[in-house]
Amino acid sequence: MHARILKCFKWLIFAVCILTFIYLLISVKRYQVLTMDTVVYDWIARNLISDRFTPIVKIVTHFGGQIVIVILTILAIILLKNKKIATSVVVNIVLVAIMNQVAKHLIQRPRPIGFRLIEEAGYSFPSGHSMASMAFYGFLIYLLYTRVKSPWIKWVGIVCLSMLIVVIGLSRIYLGVHYASDVLAGFVCSLAFLIVHTSIMNRYMKKEL
Repeated sequence: MHARILKCFKWLIFAVCILTFIYLLISVKRYQVLTMDTVVYDWIARNLISDRFTPIVKIVTHFGGQIVIVILTILAIILLKNKKIATSVVVNIVLVAIMNQVAKHLIQRPRPIGFRLIEEAGYSFPSGHSMASMAFYGFLIYLLYTRVKSPWIKWVGIVCLSMLIVVIGLSRIYLGVHYASDVLAGFVCSLAFLIVHTSIMNRYMKKEL
């Protein structure tokens, strides 16, 4: 009964993620800059942006970037004894990267201008850092939840990784290289894919994960 409830809840989250992404996609195509984009950036500008925080944010944002994610993926391949899990880590991040690039070139939303604290090339929607962080660290959260027996290690790890994902997303808005809708779209797109990916991997590997 408990497993059935969890399964229903999982697919409910999947449906909400897909509907949210579709809503954001349509809204961005129609209006370019959404109300939430202005409201979120204004709040961050008033309450967070400062000379003290900016160097820290510039470091944190790299944890969702291509170089760090590739390095961590290679480390996962080397350190994980279960090669099926290692393979699933690689498949997960590669497919998400492909999805991100396809979406960016289909939507072709320009990045914000006038507020950038760093320079970034390419299109804005959806955020690649947000998608990569949700995909990679989200998969680690899944592994912690399903495979780690110690409640203390499990939940401390889950909370820390969850906070990292959120902070990476916020860092992209803080630095002025993404709109809030880019970040939210990246998160929900990756989370939806992660739900499908882990479900397929569970069945393919006969619930080894």
